[in-house]
Amino acid sequence: MIYRPKNNNSKLESAHNKTATQKAESVYHRDNHRRRFYFRLAQILWEKWAIPVDLATAASKAYLRAFRKCPENLSMSLDAWRRLLWAQALGDQYNKYAGDVYQTWLQLRYDHLALSSDVKTLLQKLRQHYFVGLITNGTSRAQWEKISLLHLEKFFDVVVVSGDLPWEKPHRKIFHVACDYLGVEPQQCIMVGDKLETDILGGLEANLGGTVWVPLSSIEMGEEDPRPDYVLKNVIDLPSLLPKNPKVPRFRSKLRVSMPDLDDSNSNGSDGS
Repeated sequence: MIYRPKNNNSKLESAHNKTATQKAESVYHRDNHRRRFYFRLAQILWEKWAIPVDLATAASKAYLRAFRKCPENLSMSLDAWRRLLWAQALGDQYNKYAGDVYQTWLQLRYDHLALSSDVKTLLQKLRQHYFVGLITNGTSRAQWEKISLLHLEKFFDVVVVSGDLPWEKPHRKIFHVACDYLGVEPQQCIMVGDKLETDILGGLEANLGGTVWVPLSSIEMGEEDPRPDYVLKNVIDLPSLLPKNPKVPRFRSKLRVSMPDLDDSNSNGSDGS
């Protein structure tokens, strides 16, 4: 989410209806990307521990299903819970490698999620003129782990995790929490995201000044999808939609974003990303 002045006359980029074929293509691209990730993991499991590729691939899929269904267990640490899930996925013959496999998966995961140098540069430049906030859905411990390991806090003026609150995107109140922290009105902000059903719908429900959809693949919108104000093929092009000489408001009070106590945080559903 980015603060912007109220007067922004940038033109709306056209958006088209998504056909059934295009919807199928979006699922294909997402699944194909996931398959490549787990194929690479399976290769590593074979090379390091001689776990057959077909078994490693099946175990990876089983782990992902279990992880998405229940991303954490509050009765144990994140690491312990994930090691347990890997032990179950690997089966009796290979569960002795669960700890090492988990660490390998974790490294691959965060290599995959890391911000590109172009996006880091973009965020740094935006913060010279705008307040920049991050709103993310997911359980508190898991999301703050992600934020910490990816070193995201330094790129944002506020970070809001749904697991710390009673709401998650697309509920309007989670967007208003970020606005309150920044000391700006919702109409002075724009929401930038890749998910129509959470980011764009939430921005519309919160009555933000604008919404920008950056799809992860070459897909188009369906007739019933939320309609963003802008569509960009690449988030790097975002400055073209923003005023050249913005005026940034003052904070209402000094804001300090801090990581919650990982043992005592509330949590809610995670998208598993």
